[in-house]
Amino acid sequence: MMVLVTYDVSFEDGNGAQRLRRLAKICLDYGTRVQYSVFECDIDYQHWPLFKAKLLETMDPAVDSIRFYKLGKHWRDKVAHHGAKPALDIFQDTLLL
Repeated sequence: MMVLVTYDVSFEDGNGAQRLRRLAKICLDYGTRVQYSVFECDIDYQHWPLFKAKLLETMDPAVDSIRFYKLGKHWRDKVAHHGAKPALDIFQDTLLL
C-alpha cells in the first residue's frame, strides 16, 4: 500500500535534529523523500505495523507529530505534483540503494 508520511519535529529540547535524522532514515528504508519531511512509502500490510511502530517510538509525542495518509490502490490518481523540484516515481524511476 502507498502511504504518505509527514512529520514535524521540534528542535526545542536539543535532540530534535537527532530524531529528525532517525525518522528520515526509517522512511528512506521504505520509500522516497518527496519534500523535506514528506515521504511516499510503498509498504505491504505485513510490514506496516513495524514501520509505524518504529516511527512512533522515534518521535517525542510531547513535542513532535507524524501523519500517515493511506492512499490506497489508486494512489496515482490522488497525487499531483507542481513546481520546480522534479517528482520521483518510485515505481518507474531507477532507485540506487
